[in-house]
Amino acid sequence: MKEHIAQILDSAVKQLQADGTLPDNIMPAIMVERTRDREHGDFASNLALTLAKPARSNPRDLAEKIVAAIETGGHIERVEIAGPGFINFFLGTAAWHVVIGEILEQGEAFGRSDIGKGQHIQVEFVSANPTGPLHVGHGRGAAYGAAVADLLEAIGCQVHREYYVNDAGRQMDILAASVYLRYLDLCGETVPFPANGYQGDYVWDIGATLHREHGDSLRHPIDAVFADVTPDAPAGGDKETHIDGVIARIRGLLGPQDYRRVFDAGLDAILQNIRQDLKEFGVVYDEWFSERSLAENHAVEQAIERLRQSGHTYEKNGALWFRSTDYGDEKDRVIVRENGQTTYFASDIAYHMNKLERGYDRVIDIWGADHHGYIPRVKAALKALGDDPDKLDVLLVQFAVLYRGGEKVQMSTRSGEFVTLRELRHEVGNDAARYFYVMRKCEQHMDFDLDLAKSQSNDNPVYYIQYAHARVMSVFRQLQEKGLGWDRTQGISELVQLQESHEQELMINLSRYPEVLEGAAINYEPHLLTHYLRDLANDFHTYYNAHTFLVDDAALRNARLNLIEATRQVIVNGLNLLGVSAPDNM
Repeated sequence: MKEHIAQILDSAVKQLQADGTLPDNIMPAIMVERTRDREHGDFASNLALTLAKPARSNPRDLAEKIVAAIETGGHIERVEIAGPGFINFFLGTAAWHVVIGEILEQGEAFGRSDIGKGQHIQVEFVSANPTGPLHVGHGRGAAYGAAVADLLEAIGCQVHREYYVNDAGRQMDILAASVYLRYLDLCGETVPFPANGYQGDYVWDIGATLHREHGDSLRHPIDAVFADVTPDAPAGGDKETHIDGVIARIRGLLGPQDYRRVFDAGLDAILQNIRQDLKEFGVVYDEWFSERSLAENHAVEQAIERLRQSGHTYEKNGALWFRSTDYGDEKDRVIVRENGQTTYFASDIAYHMNKLERGYDRVIDIWGADHHGYIPRVKAALKALGDDPDKLDVLLVQFAVLYRGGEKVQMSTRSGEFVTLRELRHEVGNDAARYFYVMRKCEQHMDFDLDLAKSQSNDNPVYYIQYAHARVMSVFRQLQEKGLGWDRTQGISELVQLQESHEQELMINLSRYPEVLEGAAINYEPHLLTHYLRDLANDFHTYYNAHTFLVDDAALRNARLNLIEATRQVIVNGLNLLGVSAPDNM
């Protein structure tokens, strides 16, 4: 209906341009919004206010001319001018009847559109370092990224979902060292475990697998591993320098081939765990992109050379620096260390260069909120490479804070003290987790209340919405049990009988769904859909509690059944986009 009113206004503007009332060179952006108070109409436009200056006219006078050029009729009962020049549209109830027919006819396709047709978009999300299992913090990024991707597809975009696997770099070397030290434990060595190593039980498990497969063939004396390594933090040393020394010793003792075996044992085990967790969480990717591949196909070298050739690098203290301050970053960044190794940032530059080379119209990165300072340097690198940094959107997701029994659950990935995504899913279920994670804007702080997520009460929003769907299904089961029929065609022709205020409100809310979906997709805000579904469920429950659907009057019964079936369909459509099921029984 918004589009229909916008077309009417566009026709009115063209008519006023044709008779000389408005200049021909005006190309207005016509905005139509729903009113907050239906006493002021169903929809309103500020068109007269936006055109007043270029038209050199008083806004209210111009509004009167626009309204005079509008042909009322059809679903528009009347048009009024309010305030300084707002144009308010009042619709007849038949306008909402049309929506019921569209929902029943289109089914799962209702609300979807093609406004994004032709847009090829990459969405990269989660991309957690494969140094441990996914925890509840990663779960929010997974649920949010999956919802954003599904919403974009729902408006016609071609979406490529990608996970960037950090299978190279220092953190992975720390994991490899941690796995090897646990392996040595199982070989009988007494290991002073580094303060900066990965200490979770999963590291023991990987070490045990390594020992089962290789026995003591990879064993080296623990004294040799720590020979000439600077002291650890507990002994008055530096934990970072200490772990780097341990990594170097392990590399030297094992040699390239055996070190790669240990490295890959950790990588493969954890990555397989991550893949399984995400798949079971309903999150599926089109591609798992390897960071290691960027070095192997020389993409990192190419990116650095492009920066060097364009004059955006310099050497200092034996390292190669990128002049990111030229593009607003707070300081320049090292891309090649003094030891000749490229930095993680260099790989990230190459990765984003690769993304744009693949021809995406837009690239969306979904990162943790702690990466806020990383955005300007990545955009700076893209600009220095000659690419368009405006093609990159970075969405920051606050990690969820978990509460159980009113108490905050402490988490530390390095120490291994955290609640995994798998544990969360087993405790509250996929549906509650997927819904709760996207109830707020991604950048907003989120408290995840386990007790609420598990409760079967109206206070639990996902339960409340799913219960609305189950209630509709129960009505249709009762219909069969009572031997009554449902004539959907007659129900469409008899929608005029839906005169109750609860019915009017429910139909109007159903008509909002396509607008909510479009807004949620364009703005990357799935929480708009969660709020809408909660409101829709509330309207239905209110209607359910106030009226009987299986009445003796067949015409009224069919009309009401059409209305609640349309409600059920929209609930299903919305929940599907959020990765939440719609159970028939509860």
